Amino acid sequence: MYLTLDEERALEGEYGETVRKSMEILVALGKIYSADRLIEVESVQISGISYRNIGDPGIEWLESLNARVRVPTLINPAGMDIHRWQDMGITEEFARKQMRILNALKKIGAKPELTCTPYYILKPSKGDHLAWSESSAVIYANSVIGARTNREGGPSAIASALTGKTPRYGMHIRENRAPDVIVDVNLKLKSHEYSLLGYMIGEEVGDRIPLFIMKGRPSEEDMKSLGAGLASTGGIPMFHVKDVTPESNEFDMPKERMVVENLENPQGCEDPDLIAIGCPHLSGRELKKISNLLNRKVKKELWIFTSRYVRNRIPEVIRKIEMSGARVYTDTCMVVSPATERFGCVMVNSGKALCYLPKLSGLRVKFGSLEECVEEAMK
Repeated sequence: MYLTLDEERALEGEYGETVRKSMEILVALGKIYSADRLIEVESVQISGISYRNIGDPGIEWLESLNARVRVPTLINPAGMDIHRWQDMGITEEFARKQMRILNALKKIGAKPELTCTPYYILKPSKGDHLAWSESSAVIYANSVIGARTNREGGPSAIASALTGKTPRYGMHIRENRAPDVIVDVNLKLKSHEYSLLGYMIGEEVGDRIPLFIMKGRPSEEDMKSLGAGLASTGGIPMFHVKDVTPESNEFDMPKERMVVENLENPQGCEDPDLIAIGCPHLSGRELKKISNLLNRKVKKELWIFTSRYVRNRIPEVIRKIEMSGARVYTDTCMVVSPATERFGCVMVNSGKALCYLPKLSGLRVKFGSLEECVEEAMK
């Protein structure tokens, strides 16, 4: 793999031990995937930073880092709302260790924006090279925006942040972004069914890139839901929707074809004691929709997740939501926080949450539309 003179100096330790180790990670990754060189990235997003996931060894490694990021770097949701963790039922010990993780990341220069929707804060342009980690953010960046990023692991994302580089392979190469299979959707989807479609098709396509042919034009939020579901049950970093996604008409049509005639709602639990919305984090439009649906007090726990960036820009909407008794949390989500573990049955409108909550928290899950989730909370 070709390295510039500056990259060779970094690899030899001229810029410090942390940068040297970071360059070692990137070079090793490049060799594994036959990258010809390193390329510069516009931004980085680091995932896997909940104390629930990385534990004490993760804290020690992050606190050992001695360098500063070279490109804008955001952080994925943590295991708690950093200001309202007691509200969520998080223990003091967990909160203390989670804050050590976040302080270590802030020390290297990462921005304290804890979100799985970094594109609402640092929106890339088509063709930009990124080093993002969160699966739903990666697939959104590639598919909806037309930026280029592989799904980075936590260490490789941090290595990219500290060097401003990533190996050129995978989704950074145009030819690898071509669709492999047509998915012909022979029904007009309601908004929540995009998430269900992604959940169902992800396992079918595996690591192949699908090209969806749909009836109607999905919104950006629909695309976000579709991608999050696909990335949860499948291993794909990208999809196309004909005449919608930036590159959908730039490649030859695949020969393989799948047809979707109907969607089945997975059978889950019947009586949820928690309704959780916001996986991925909600946009301002989605929050406004919820505020309009909440026409009376909630009678069940309704937790809503968004980024602090989005929340701070619509205070009146947030105030109206919380007047109903619902809680709007930031910095975290129902999937990465241990706070959901005390509940028995959780209702969600997210294919990603439907996939991960049983696996990570052992919870029973009920799936419904956004409207059905809000109505359930008010019953």
